Amino acid sequence: MKINYCLDRFLSYLYVSKNASPLTLQAYRNDLVQFLGLGAVNQAELIEVNHLTLRSYLAWLKERGYSRRSIARKLSATRSFLFFLQKEGVVESGKWATVARPKIEKTLPRFLYRHEVLELLEAPNSRTTLGFRDRALLEVIYASGLRVSELVGLRLSSLQLEERLIKVHGKGSKERLVPVGTVASGLINDYLEKIRPVLAGKNKDGGIYQELFLNKWGRPLSDRGVRYIFRKYIQQVSHKEGISPHSLRHSFATHLLEGGADLRVVQEMLGHVSISTTQIYTHITRERLSEVYHSAFPRK
Repeated sequence: MKINYCLDRFLSYLYVSKNASPLTLQAYRNDLVQFLGLGAVNQAELIEVNHLTLRSYLAWLKERGYSRRSIARKLSATRSFLFFLQKEGVVESGKWATVARPKIEKTLPRFLYRHEVLELLEAPNSRTTLGFRDRALLEVIYASGLRVSELVGLRLSSLQLEERLIKVHGKGSKERLVPVGTVASGLINDYLEKIRPVLAGKNKDGGIYQELFLNKWGRPLSDRGVRYIFRKYIQQVSHKEGISPHSLRHSFATHLLEGGADLRVVQEMLGHVSISTTQIYTHITRERLSEVYHSAFPRK
């Protein structure tokens, strides 16, 4: 059986049975193409692949400087693929699970303090068309804790502004309703009335787009575009390293918990499947409490 056929069947299985998103499918495809074509397999017959092949592949990745996190992700994708092929009778039973994953150091998410968030939100020049759009999209990310992919996926039909709610399509194509604050909903209303029509009018390809946020050419704003916008303003207000649009999502969760929000409610708003994913933010808030105590208490 040809490798490409097996790969396509596996990706179809993930899409149909696991409800995997397009981004997830692309990530699996990229990792498995590397394993099958550029790594340890080198287009060998799949029936010859075993746990020793996996170990050789991990060594190959390590030699090329991949991080432990990347290696662990690639190993997970490859194992899933091989277990699928085993169930399909393409490969014989293998000791895939005996190949140890590299240990990954747990790191706390990077976030911004409240005053840093306020400085970031006020950085765009709201008197200009693009500046107002930028202010609105930054406010929406922070006010609702959206991922960048969720932000660019927002459509006009996603908005329920009278109830101050946004319908979000998250990972695995799962829908959730997320509240937005009065500031964010007000900015969205003004953007829809005054700014978006101006941007839509600059579209020269004749397309009528339903995405909420448009670029300067009147077409849907991309992930890359959002990251460029964020980088432009964060460099004006902060010198912290490793801060990204996702840091606003982390800030959203951290500030909610610091304000006394229930962990389950935060989990629902973030769209986390497991509560353990959300619990990492409790460690951040405890770290913040300790930092405040040691900086403010007079008897150090």
